[in-house]
Amino acid sequence: MQGYGLTECSPVVSAESFDTAEFSGSVGQPLAKTQVRILDKSQAEIANGEVGEIAVKGAQVMQNYWQKQEQNQQIFTKDGYFLSGDMGYFDELGRIKIVDRAKDLIIISGFNVYPCEIEQVLNQHLKVLESACIGVDDEVSGQAVKAFVVKKAGADLSEKSLIEYCQKHLAHYKIPHTIEWIAELPKSNIGKILKRELV
Repeated sequence: MQGYGLTECSPVVSAESFDTAEFSGSVGQPLAKTQVRILDKSQAEIANGEVGEIAVKGAQVMQNYWQKQEQNQQIFTKDGYFLSGDMGYFDELGRIKIVDRAKDLIIISGFNVYPCEIEQVLNQHLKVLESACIGVDDEVSGQAVKAFVVKKAGADLSEKSLIEYCQKHLAHYKIPHTIEWIAELPKSNIGKILKRELV
């Protein structure tokens, strides 16, 4: 069973039912007395199935960041929803599905590319231990994908063969333009990959 939350929501927003019988890829439905909306860039609510920013309202949501008035004005909508910075959507059963962090979004020739999707493909390769993707400047498309990849111990894997693997599973504009082999990914003390250090 999966759930979703953030420190600012002390910390739970949604969870799958205790009787969930199979893996759905969702983080369940909002908890009781918790309101969740999916918003576009103009903070208008969008339809189920469309990806937008997850906004939360409920008793567990913090009132504000301590002594950060300017930041507080940016993270709450006019009607009091907390803007999580996470991108996701509601599926047909009203369950939340997380796509990625808004700040990690890569825009290639006008297309939204979520690094998480590319990382999932890379991580399924039998010789890849883990990976992380970021957007880098590109003269033609605005941005391109750069992948940082940690090989499994003793694995022999070339950039060419990994890109060919990606071509079988990803749209052409999502395929990494560059792969950088790295001994380990920078992580926080709770195991989150620190993409700002890769940038």
